[in-house]
Amino acid sequence: MGVDRRNFLKALGLTGVALGTGKQLGAAPAESVEDDEFYGILYDSTWCAGCQGCEIACAEANGLPEVPLEDVPEVGKIRKTDEHRRTVINAYETSQGEFFMKTQCMQCAQPACAAACLTKAMYKTKDGSVIWRENKCMGCRYCMISCPFDMPKFEYHSTNPKIEKCDMCFERVKEGKVPACVEACPAEALTFGNRRELIAEARRRIAEFPGMYHDVIYGEHEAGGTGWLYLSAVPFDELGLNTKLQKKSYPELTKGFLYSVPSVFVLAPALLLGIHSATKDKPAKEDDNE
Repeated sequence: MGVDRRNFLKALGLTGVALGTGKQLGAAPAESVEDDEFYGILYDSTWCAGCQGCEIACAEANGLPEVPLEDVPEVGKIRKTDEHRRTVINAYETSQGEFFMKTQCMQCAQPACAAACLTKAMYKTKDGSVIWRENKCMGCRYCMISCPFDMPKFEYHSTNPKIEKCDMCFERVKEGKVPACVEACPAEALTFGNRRELIAEARRRIAEFPGMYHDVIYGEHEAGGTGWLYLSAVPFDELGLNTKLQKKSYPELTKGFLYSVPSVFVLAPALLLGIHSATKDKPAKEDDNE
């Protein structure tokens, strides 16, 4: 990993100072989703044919192993992201027939992984991608514990382990290209663009074809809002998505505690356990829907 002992101790010292003076270190900016103009991707599951073109393109663009020919989406078989694949397609039998669902890092507006990272190795860019920066990582894996979507994956069997997850093709986007999965989708189930405009497009489709869609945009408010947005013909729990996430961002849960404790050695376990408990077990409250 990219952080040596001296830089690690320096980071811990700076974190202790920051906590004592009420400044945040390594936390995502407390911006409202409504004010954000970052990029995102709209996935319309009613258009998805389950061809796995997105998986193949993602693997090729990121130097990951090829998707085995026999590894295809099947109803009753849950395929998960891991250190060798950043996105997967699964098939579900729903109340309205068989549909597919794509999963990957959700590119949260206020990522819990970035808030938990003491060295800012996990970082939310202005363009919207949540990226992992190897030269800043100390290998603590707090990002894995804190993520409500269970997306960052650690290369346990590598001599030079990395954290693998979708970064919305950050480097491609900087070059003016669209993410590899979007470019490769023959059914045009994926749309890349400004998040605000994607939400408007999703609402247009729901209004224009009310019998075709479940009247919810998944990712508009979940976990404080995400860069990935979903449309579906059925409730999202029928497609394997967690519908019990709170609407506020998870870093907000620890904001008050963050300023009150002067030692990182006390803060880190409590912060991580708090975020972990909230993201894995806590159902959404009624007032979170407001």
